[in-house]
Amino acid sequence: MAMIVHYVRLLRPPQWVKNVFVFAGPVFARQIFDSAVLGRTLLTFAAFCLLSSVVYIVNDVVDREEDRLHPRKRNRPIASGAVGARSAIVVALVLLAVCVATLLAVSSAVLAVGLTYFTLMMLYSFVLKRRMLLDVIAISAGFVLRALAGAVAVPVVVSPWLITCTFTLCLFLGFSKRRCELAAFADATEAGLHRKTLLRYTPELLNHLLSVTAGIAVVTFLLYCMDDRTVAELGTNYLIYTGPLVVYGIFRYAMLVESGQASGPTDVVLNDLPFIATVILWSVLAVMIVYLGPDVRVWAHQWLFGA
Repeated sequence: MAMIVHYVRLLRPPQWVKNVFVFAGPVFARQIFDSAVLGRTLLTFAAFCLLSSVVYIVNDVVDREEDRLHPRKRNRPIASGAVGARSAIVVALVLLAVCVATLLAVSSAVLAVGLTYFTLMMLYSFVLKRRMLLDVIAISAGFVLRALAGAVAVPVVVSPWLITCTFTLCLFLGFSKRRCELAAFADATEAGLHRKTLLRYTPELLNHLLSVTAGIAVVTFLLYCMDDRTVAELGTNYLIYTGPLVVYGIFRYAMLVESGQASGPTDVVLNDLPFIATVILWSVLAVMIVYLGPDVRVWAHQWLFGA
């Protein structure tokens, strides 16, 4: 039983929440409630969950020596010795075969996006993770590819503003993770033993990068909301009124990172109740606006004051 637990931990299921970006295209295209579209999207989501697990396994095998120097990562199955590196690679190959079959079942275009994502992540694991700035850019591009996979699965055309917002938001999350990693060590030298790029990242630089990327993410979201194409498709510009929730969510996340109360994006998403409530409220309002369009005002009036 204990061994099964170690293999489940090897897949990092809590990290699968990052693959919700797959749903962005179908949701904003107002097609997610179509049974065929929902089926293809769920298959794509499941495949990317497993594909991301493959990436984590490879990354853990490559980084097992460095992870043993980290106060938390030393407890990961491979770093702790609970799962052998060879066994982990076998699991990764099996999962990769399942992913390829699943993505191909959706469409060859989705498979192409999935393989591009996998190639980029392998390049990150072996090369880019040791290159300052390029490490976070590569991770952020991986999130964009998740969103593109969901759009291609339907298929729908995704707004360039939405893609840009996704990319810059993920840059913000990526730099915040580096900030958390840096704070976990007593000094830069110790941090550099875990991740070489942390020798060059400084708290001041990361704070600056967080400010810039957060600002761009908010601005591009607002530009997406006010874009003529977005307004025409939704039949309303009401989406922009969810902007305060977006601003609060990003600012609260930055506060948690700066105060040392968060160990990374997943920690905030799964454990901080105000942030979770903000995400849920924004999601509900966004879906209502996307699917009800201008009728959302009538619905809200009836809900608040009765028919």
